[in-house]
Amino acid sequence: MTPVSRRSFLRTVGAGAGLLVLGACSAPASGPPVTEVALGAGEVGIDLAGTLATTWGYNGTVPGPELRVRAGDVLRARLRNALPEPTTIHWHGISLVNAMDGTPGLTQAPVDPGAAFDYEFRVPEAGTHWYHAHSGHQLDRGMYGALIVEPRTEELAYDREHTLLLDDWRDGLDAPGDDGEHAAHGGVGLGGGVGLGGGPGTAPGTGAVADPGPDRVSFGGRSYPLMLVNARPPADPAVFEVRRGDRVRLRVVNAAADTGFRFAIAGHRLTVTHSDGMPVRPVTVDALRIGMGERYDVLVDAGAPGAWQIGVLPEGKTGFGRAVLRYADAPATPAPPADARPTELDGRLLTYDDLVGTGPAEVPPTGGPDRTFALTLRGTDIDVDGLGPDEPLPVSPGEWVRVAVRNESANFHPVHLHGHHFQLATPGRALKDTAVVAARGGELTFDWRADNPGEWMIHCHNHYHMEDGMMRTISYR
Repeated sequence: MTPVSRRSFLRTVGAGAGLLVLGACSAPASGPPVTEVALGAGEVGIDLAGTLATTWGYNGTVPGPELRVRAGDVLRARLRNALPEPTTIHWHGISLVNAMDGTPGLTQAPVDPGAAFDYEFRVPEAGTHWYHAHSGHQLDRGMYGALIVEPRTEELAYDREHTLLLDDWRDGLDAPGDDGEHAAHGGVGLGGGVGLGGGPGTAPGTGAVADPGPDRVSFGGRSYPLMLVNARPPADPAVFEVRRGDRVRLRVVNAAADTGFRFAIAGHRLTVTHSDGMPVRPVTVDALRIGMGERYDVLVDAGAPGAWQIGVLPEGKTGFGRAVLRYADAPATPAPPADARPTELDGRLLTYDDLVGTGPAEVPPTGGPDRTFALTLRGTDIDVDGLGPDEPLPVSPGEWVRVAVRNESANFHPVHLHGHHFQLATPGRALKDTAVVAARGGELTFDWRADNPGEWMIHCHNHYHMEDGMMRTISYR
């Protein structure tokens, strides 16, 4: 057999995607500018430090191409499906028109193999968001990418920026406990078949991310041989270049299916400026804890030339991910050892109580919310007081809705609401779209306004919990 080179392997496998981001931005005669992109879902070759694996992705790469659009503009994205099964794209963090949300069987029919679908929607708010498949186990195979919405006027001062997508990985590798989830590709049915889809937690009775201790934390149950940053393993890490004196913006996205992470940079502190794309009062910490689907923007002051470990520690699991922050001023400095653990991982940790929203203060009326739902997370279900297991949560347009979540399961759960942002019921009233509830009695309360009619999902963003049925729908017209 003729040996297959790394270059030819990646070129051959990636050819199935066959599309590139167009990146075209046009100004129609009337209305906002339109950014046009093309995304091809198909087989992808990925080089994991010399191990060549075949997986799925967009446009022949993992992560998929970073998409950039300005707030207020229209994004027009054509998805072509070269996979052997149906797929859709969910635009995570975007308050968009319901028909474009990408939930198969609820907001659209799945896109069949060989078919195409045109997504088109106005992007209302700036922020760090992402897009990902919402069918079967496709997210876990690498079908995700960053979606950066730039403000019309940038108020944050920085010299350069980098985007970091964190992931747990086993495609093409031997993973203990892999029971063939990727081969099954089954989904949970919602009307026409919905395939949907460890870390921080909230202390009972608060909205804060707490460090609940080993007796109250149980994380995702799947074993992953590798933890990746921008699809690069610890043996071949991604390198992010800075210069001394730079103020660097890092956009950090947890794109993992089953793993929460603790994130820190050796020799540097992190000033958090945004959570889930929404601005917060700057707060400086040593480390972040990021549940699946969450995003944080941080500023890092580059004042210590060298090569520094960016540590990505899976919560409650073995393994370690990393990247390298390298100063161009010190190019000869060797990279840290692959397993070098920043001491900052054990330092001052961000909590939800640290997050103070800086946007307009919207709160429910003095008399309280118009409607309250009590959700209980048990096993693989979301039980709602007063509703049957398949009944949508009924709300009316314009209402303030309070959701009080209690977790009685043995796992933490990052709860994601489609099509809206919600305000944490903490003193800072920070806006988010994904927030984590700790295991074994953890509680989280948040408020949101029903100002975007449609059929929307609220679900656990642990991919496997979601696939097992930890989801509900919210319906209003």
